Amino acid sequence: MYCAAYTDVRLAAVYDALNPPSEDTSFYVDLAGGSAKTVLDMGCGTGRLACSLARLGHRVTGADPAAGMLGIAYKHEGGEKVRWIEADAAGLAVGTRFDLIIMTGHVFQVFLDDAEIGAVFGNLRRHLAAGGRLAFETRNPEIREWEQWPLETYEPFQLESGSINVHYEIKSVDRSFVTFATHFRFSVEDVVVADHTVRFMDRDELGRFLADAGFSDIVWYGDWDRSPMSPGSPEIIVTAR
Repeated sequence: MYCAAYTDVRLAAVYDALNPPSEDTSFYVDLAGGSAKTVLDMGCGTGRLACSLARLGHRVTGADPAAGMLGIAYKHEGGEKVRWIEADAAGLAVGTRFDLIIMTGHVFQVFLDDAEIGAVFGNLRRHLAAGGRLAFETRNPEIREWEQWPLETYEPFQLESGSINVHYEIKSVDRSFVTFATHFRFSVEDVVVADHTVRFMDRDELGRFLADAGFSDIVWYGDWDRSPMSPGSPEIIVTAR
C-alpha cells in the first residue's frame, strides 16, 4: 500500500519488507516481454521492479516524487542500470518516448481529483512512443477491500535499524475516498502515524478518463492471472495504447 509518508527515509526503508514481490511483479515483467524496450516505471518507489526490468535488458527510467524511496532504489542490484528521476506523474518532463509506461503498487489511487487524473493521463500519453502502452492497476471498489485493512496487523519484523510493527486504521470513508492512518511502531515511545487518502474508481469511470486522454485498445483484467474483469475481481488491471 503506497503512502505519502514514504518521503521519510526511515519509513521508506520499511516499504520493501511490507511489500514483498508477488504476482503483480511477474505480470509486469511478462508484459514488458523478452525484446528490449524503453520502459518508464512511474511511481517506482524503492525500485525493485525497475531494477528487475533493467537486469533483463530493458532501458528503464524510474520516477517517483519521494526522495526517500529513490535513495533506496539505486542501491538494489541493477540500480546502476536505471535512470532515476525525482518527479510526479503530472510534472514529469523528459525527452524520452517510452514503449511501455507502468504504474504499480496501486499508485494510481493517490490521484484524487478529476483534474489531476486528466493531467496525469495526458502527460503519460505524451511520453509514449507510437504504439506504446500504458499499464497500471487499481483496486476494484466492489470488493470494499478497505473494510479489511484495520485487521492487517503485522507481527514485529526485523530491519537493520531494529524491530518494527505496522498496522492500518481507517479514519473515514467518503463516497469513493478512503482516508487511513498507517501506524509505524518502532518502540513503545517511538510511533509514527501517517494519514493518507486514496480514491476508488470503477471500470466505467476509469474508461472515460482514459478515452478523454486519447487512449484506445483498452484491455481489462481482473487479477494477475489475466482473468477477465468481473464484478467480483479483486483488481482492475488496465493496458491501453
